[in-house]
Amino acid sequence: MAEPADLAQKLTESAFFQNLSPPLQTALFLGGMVLLPAMLVCLTGFTRIVIVLSFVRRAVTSQEIPPNTVLMGLAMFLTLFVMGPTLDAMNKEAVTPYLDKEIEGSEAWDKGVTILQNFMLRQTRRQDLALFIHLSRSPRPEDPSQTPMRVLIPAFVVSELKTAFIMGFCVYLPFLLVDLVVSSILTAMGMVMMPPVVVSAPFKVLLFVLADGWHLVARALGTSFG
Repeated sequence: MAEPADLAQKLTESAFFQNLSPPLQTALFLGGMVLLPAMLVCLTGFTRIVIVLSFVRRAVTSQEIPPNTVLMGLAMFLTLFVMGPTLDAMNKEAVTPYLDKEIEGSEAWDKGVTILQNFMLRQTRRQDLALFIHLSRSPRPEDPSQTPMRVLIPAFVVSELKTAFIMGFCVYLPFLLVDLVVSSILTAMGMVMMPPVVVSAPFKVLLFVLADGWHLVARALGTSFG
């Protein structure tokens, strides 16, 4: 099975694509833009960030606060922040030389994919990578950099999901203790009909604010990609 990089190179260099009229080339390009959301989710740290932020909102029991728009916007810009070194390297070694006509499009594509692949390999667990290499029945690569993208991408996503859920569990623990304390106090006072969540919600928000929770969450997410 051909790799995505190989397919893109063949498509770019094929006479069929080059001989298409400009409007049709534009239509194909815009059609390819549909894949951008999937690339954002599966090839960057967006998955980990947005899941952890969702865990934070659920743990604080703040319903729809912050709103989805704010949460997604924060996840987007945190993704750009943690991906900054990778994007800078891609721009310096692939995009800028290509725009300056110093290298061909296929070479620029290969360099960009290699830089992104190195980022993904650093975040992928060895056992997840070994699993998908086994499932694909492909020969074991002698070097991690030789891992095919069709194997690396699902392994990277699975690793990101596991990391996000581990971080989410750590976020939940302090607020779970608040629920237990409030529930015990209400039971001791004989207020068994009072939902503990109603009473514990303000204390969770207070705890989160006093601990400077958003600062801690942003710091944890930023350092987790180190």
